[in-house]
Amino acid sequence: MNAASEIVTPAAGTMDPELRAAIGRIARVPQLLIACDYDGTLAPIVEDPSKAVPLPESVAAVRALAALPQTTVAVVSGRALRDLAALSRLPSEVHLVGSHGSEFDIGFVERLSPELIAVRTRLRDALREIASAHPGIRLERKPASVAVHTRGVAPEIAAAAIEAVRSGPATWDDVTVTQGKEVIELSVVATHKGTAVDQLRTQLSASAVLFIGDDVTDENAFGNLHGPDVGIKIGPGDTRAGYRVAEPIEAARALGLLLETRRHWLFGERAVPIERHSMLANGRTVALLTPEAKVTWLCHPKPDSAAIFADLVGGSPAGHFSVAPERGGIPLGQRYRSGTMTVETRWSGLTVTDWLDKPARETTPDGPAVVTGDSTMVRVLTGSGRARLEFAPRPEFGQVAVQLQPIGDGLLVLGSNEPVALYSPGVEWQVTNDGGYETAKAVVDLSAAGGQVVLELRFGTHSLEHHRMSVHERQALAEQPWKDWVATLRLPSTARDLVVRSALTLRGLCHEATGSILAAATTSLPEELGGVRNWDYRYCWLRDAAMTARSLVDLGSIEEAEALLRWVDGCIERTGGHPERLHPLYTVDGYELGAEAVIDTLPGYAGSRPVRVGNLANHQLQLDVFGPIADLIAAVADARGSVREDEWRVLDNMVEAVRRRWHEPDHGIWEARLPPRHHIFSKVMCWMTVDRALHVMRQHGGEDRPEWVELRDRIGANVLEYGWHETVEAYSVAYGDEEMDASSLWIGLSGLLPGDDPRFLSTVLRIEADLRSGPVVYRYHWDDGLPGREGGFHICTAWLIEAYLRTGRRTDAEELFSQMVDTAGPTGLLPEQYDPMAERGLGNHPQAYSHLGLIRCALLLDNMLKQ
Repeated sequence: MNAASEIVTPAAGTMDPELRAAIGRIARVPQLLIACDYDGTLAPIVEDPSKAVPLPESVAAVRALAALPQTTVAVVSGRALRDLAALSRLPSEVHLVGSHGSEFDIGFVERLSPELIAVRTRLRDALREIASAHPGIRLERKPASVAVHTRGVAPEIAAAAIEAVRSGPATWDDVTVTQGKEVIELSVVATHKGTAVDQLRTQLSASAVLFIGDDVTDENAFGNLHGPDVGIKIGPGDTRAGYRVAEPIEAARALGLLLETRRHWLFGERAVPIERHSMLANGRTVALLTPEAKVTWLCHPKPDSAAIFADLVGGSPAGHFSVAPERGGIPLGQRYRSGTMTVETRWSGLTVTDWLDKPARETTPDGPAVVTGDSTMVRVLTGSGRARLEFAPRPEFGQVAVQLQPIGDGLLVLGSNEPVALYSPGVEWQVTNDGGYETAKAVVDLSAAGGQVVLELRFGTHSLEHHRMSVHERQALAEQPWKDWVATLRLPSTARDLVVRSALTLRGLCHEATGSILAAATTSLPEELGGVRNWDYRYCWLRDAAMTARSLVDLGSIEEAEALLRWVDGCIERTGGHPERLHPLYTVDGYELGAEAVIDTLPGYAGSRPVRVGNLANHQLQLDVFGPIADLIAAVADARGSVREDEWRVLDNMVEAVRRRWHEPDHGIWEARLPPRHHIFSKVMCWMTVDRALHVMRQHGGEDRPEWVELRDRIGANVLEYGWHETVEAYSVAYGDEEMDASSLWIGLSGLLPGDDPRFLSTVLRIEADLRSGPVVYRYHWDDGLPGREGGFHICTAWLIEAYLRTGRRTDAEELFSQMVDTAGPTGLLPEQYDPMAERGLGNHPQAYSHLGLIRCALLLDNMLKQ
């Protein structure tokens, strides 16, 4: 039998529920220290201490726990360290502490002062005399102490020996006494198990400690536990531990449960591939669904607020809302309803229809309007089968414990700042507590309910009032604006359905109340599974948002661009006349982000930590951001035939910002946390800012600006001369650097170089050779200062497709585009990246860059077909 098979975990109901809950809580701390006694804990008590071997179940659990990251295991025993190591035979990953905390390593004795060594020698002599006078008494010599064992000795002899010790050496000034079960120990070092555990806690920066023991000497450790710590006492007797089990095998089961729970927390439960998630949106916030109709992500009240469901990056304990057939099983499929943001998930006998509704006000004949609050998630269950429901809200990324109160036609979520209610008429909820968090569960019989059950998660209200409008009418009302908008678009024949889904996704990333546009719907979905390249994209990047709005303008919709440009105008106004000081990104409300932070209680998607909130790129200098904004204004002006006052103001500010700073090095489009460089892309975007401004001025202002012409030409000449690298025969990442970067394709995509210019052709070939891998193009392969390797970027793939078209390689463009769209998820969504080796998506999801790239390529390919 191998070690893993010997790990035992308690069956449901066999462990004290409070202990189970405590283990569930402590299993999810960032840095965990597990410490336990040896005799009577890992090993049962035996008559001959030399034969006290640990239980196989305990050893298996301890070994496995010690192998986990962010987890430390220590055995703190009264035995001498040498004896403990020889008897336990535990691996080196397990810290051994002997002599009640006096010995932390084998060389401890060499650190005793001469004075203490003299006291120890005198102590040994005195105890040897006592032992010789009391037959059966056994002495155990340790580096800093002597233990007097009375196990197996006649009671009267044991009592006499202990009395001799207490009235003799135990009274000496330099001696510390520790009393245990049938043992008394005298040490020349003043320490105990409590101080030993505290020392380990400090050295390891442990977030919490779990300590298991059975002896009187373990009470010192129990007494020093505090906060989230957990103490487990084995056996009867008074104790300061919070929990108790009867025998060592039950302690082994507790360790087994801890292992199982912590392993899931650290590495994630079965991680649904990122690209298989579908997004719901209503212009206020977004939510993500798995293919099994599990809500794993929803932030409230705005998409950059804290999450109430964060299962996506924290597993089930971080909050989710699940619906599934009682019998289980994989769904038959999941799809968007045509032209909408409504998702249907189908099993045999059960269909779940999900959408995010906007606030609704219903004026009744007999009273004031009934307000449903802020956003509402509507989940309609139809069919004839039985469905299992699980509702586990965890506000503030699971940092706030809430109570769920069944009342009337649903549940109230109590304990958070924002009122939340789940309207669920006819559903009988059972509320359970798991690790201090409440979860509501129910089983519904759709046949008995007339074939339909409606669930409405209402934010900003505790109202459980009935709607006068039927759910089908409300669904039609929610879907119609999406359908009407799609009907206005000029759609290509190339990948038409995917373009529609991409357009709807981009519109879903628009925050209607402010006009800002999210870069992506999520935070911290990894660019490398298990790695640290995890960033928060739930904000409005000037560059990403302008490029997103531009793609919608290309499809015939300018309202998103107009709203965004008003938002940008507000951001510029807050710079106090210094547009060159614009940040690369802002909150959806248009304000500066707070400090980047880590939520260390969340394990991350598939164990990819850390989970970040905020983005340090907020403080970077990115001079490329002005170009996409000027390009957007030019596109809007051409589409509308005029320029609004606020747009003139934004355009003038963009050119002024470039004039002041174009010559400086910056951090570039990819936001590498490295010193600034003269990035080719940034310089090209500065050129494009002035070039597009001149276009707008000439076409819609009726005049030319000679000073702008001179600025544009000066920037263009500078980048063409200094950006070219003779050795690599291409425009590289930055002036003087040999490394290639996909963003340098913009030397031609911007129009600075024509498609047939030999320098652009050479750059395309070099980027293809260095950065393309099958269906993807990587951003770069240069060292960005972070460990690990990311996937290929869909937006870079789109740029290479466009470069192929501009250089006459239409067949290559069509082939790569076909490969790119094949990487989309089953409902047509794309995250930021794709790993061609693992054949799965990576990065935040859905990503605006990826979808705008798909739209642009489809339009360009379509135009080529028409020529």
